[in-house]
Amino acid sequence: MARRSSLRASDADRERVAERLREAATEGRILAHELEERLGRAFRAVTYGELDDVVADLPGPVEPRPRRGGFALMRRYPVPAAMIALVIAVTVTAMVAAAVLFALSGAWLLPVVLFLTFRSRGLRRRRARRLGGPGGPGGPGVHVHVHRW
Repeated sequence: MARRSSLRASDADRERVAERLREAATEGRILAHELEERLGRAFRAVTYGELDDVVADLPGPVEPRPRRGGFALMRRYPVPAAMIALVIAVTVTAMVAAAVLFALSGAWLLPVVLFLTFRSRGLRRRRARRLGGPGGPGGPGVHVHVHRW
């Protein structure tokens, strides 16, 4: 089997090296006159060995580092879609079951009854004050009892 350095390079290989050289110039690794000289060598290169010599002193393409958090674990350990659907189905089923049990238990009536009780007491006090009860225009000694109809 032939060594890679002696294999012939394609136009796409030369373009890839030229793009890496342009990136290196943008990163400040090589100067403009070096870029021109290396591009000329890259486009004249016939083998992979000649192309490798053009970029031998440059590091490989810089890949962005993955951010920590978020979905980093999902990229590392992909979860099958069926597993996600199963978790969602179980969660929704549990929520519906809890809502049905809560509705059937009558526990929801307690806050409603308490609200209505305290609301009616507050209305009676305000009505009494308006009609001259304690704290109203009749003074503290006058008590007016208002019947709830």
